[in-house]
Amino acid sequence: MTILVTGATGTVGRHIVAQLAEAGHPVRALTRNPGKASFPEGVEVVAGDLAKTDTLHAAFEGVTAVHLINFGGDDYAPLPNGQDIVDLARKAGVRRVTLLAGWDESTLEPALRESDLAWTQVSPTEFMANSLQWADAVRTEGVIREPFGDATTALVHEADIAAVAATALVEDGHGGKVYGLTGPERLTIRDKVRLIGEAIGKEIEFVELTPEQARERMAAEGTPQEMIDFMIDVFGNVPEEANTVNSVVFDVTGRAPRTFAQWAAEHADSFR
Repeated sequence: MTILVTGATGTVGRHIVAQLAEAGHPVRALTRNPGKASFPEGVEVVAGDLAKTDTLHAAFEGVTAVHLINFGGDDYAPLPNGQDIVDLARKAGVRRVTLLAGWDESTLEPALRESDLAWTQVSPTEFMANSLQWADAVRTEGVIREPFGDATTALVHEADIAAVAATALVEDGHGGKVYGLTGPERLTIRDKVRLIGEAIGKEIEFVELTPEQARERMAAEGTPQEMIDFMIDVFGNVPEEANTVNSVVFDVTGRAPRTFAQWAAEHADSFR
């Protein structure tokens, strides 16, 4: 049973590839740049762009399960060709599909819901990996500057997101499910700064920006205005439902979700 993983070099996709390969499943990894990709031994690598259906035919040949993301291209825009992808999957004989969903729905979600495929949507809250955006500042200054220091999220480890998707790709019983994923605890930005400091054995200073200062910084860094508005809105008004700790990771995988302290220890070298 060959499993196709799209977004295979991404934050979650690379963990799905590794976990499936480690478990002995034949894995095919889709990437736009095969020459730059690095995967475990035995993983088949194919070139293709999920946003361009005509590049996907070879990738789907002989595949019985596929992991999808709902965005593509250099701008990470919601996929416009969702129905084409679903049609291609059905023609190839795919039985199980997992979908890593972003904040905005693409054409892929309704196409999957209306299909006869056993689809599972994985909808995580904040990724622990997002904290890597602070690595340069911690290494060079020992300071993290952010607004909303008391904003609280139940952030989830990217390997746990992958574990839920990998389980749904190889086991029955997950079709038609939407899994909202959280980690095991709610943490503020101040908590995350403290835990990263403990992981590297160095106190990190936290400087709280005003929302306007944060807007100015992101604009200077070239962040699109739409993304600036989104970030300020989300962390200024953290969605309670998506950040209430749940047991989905344990229920699906049978193992407790990883803590942020574990994540920080795993990535300590990035902050040193």
